[in-house]
Amino acid sequence: MTVSAADQALYQIVSGPEATTVDEVLGKMHQIDGILADNDGLKWFNRLYMMVTTEVDLRPAATWKDAIWLDKLDVVFAGLYFKAVASFVSQSADAPNAWDALMESRFRGGIDRIQFALAGMNAHINHDLALALIETNRLSSINPNRLSPQYVDYEVVNQLLNDVMPRALDVLASGVLGQLAQDTGKAGRILAFWNIVKARELAWQFSDHLRQVNGLQRQIGLATQDQVTGVLGRAILVCA
Repeated sequence: MTVSAADQALYQIVSGPEATTVDEVLGKMHQIDGILADNDGLKWFNRLYMMVTTEVDLRPAATWKDAIWLDKLDVVFAGLYFKAVASFVSQSADAPNAWDALMESRFRGGIDRIQFALAGMNAHINHDLALALIETNRLSSINPNRLSPQYVDYEVVNQLLNDVMPRALDVLASGVLGQLAQDTGKAGRILAFWNIVKARELAWQFSDHLRQVNGLQRQIGLATQDQVTGVLGRAILVCA
């Protein structure tokens, strides 16, 4: 394991004890936000993720049909983000290719904050969410379908995120680079290119597919998804 001196503090956070509650997840995100410099692209994905997670967490419990399942999904999902970052900064061989676009471009100039943020969202949702759904359902001993309370909650989150994302990106689009993104319409073009609701729907479909396959077929499916997600991430980072 090799971790650069600059990433030691980040590694300590993401490789520390696993979060078991949404509050603990947000605590880790706040710690990450506090140590990353403004010229680190990971900061802006982490900031966006923290904002949307807070927005979901603030909804009244009565909003949800199965709040326990949804909280568990949030924790498992975030855990895959922390694990991916830990793998990348420690130069682990199992670091997902899907995260390469963001992690290898963290300090590259000429990329807007919203591009970093959405490249991270792309990696996390397209690569990690299906795996998080499978693990959460395993832990909950359920197999939800599109008529289940869990899917209803999933759809509510989809709509919530669809509403929150433009406002959250407006917050990120501050300073010279962010203002350029607003002035040139880049934010709108990126959102048209990569839609969070469509990505989450595809993740649910992919989790259904993965439950039905195993062995080599499952490995090929995961590897293909990993590679395609990486290609999309790079496209987001070069979007003009």
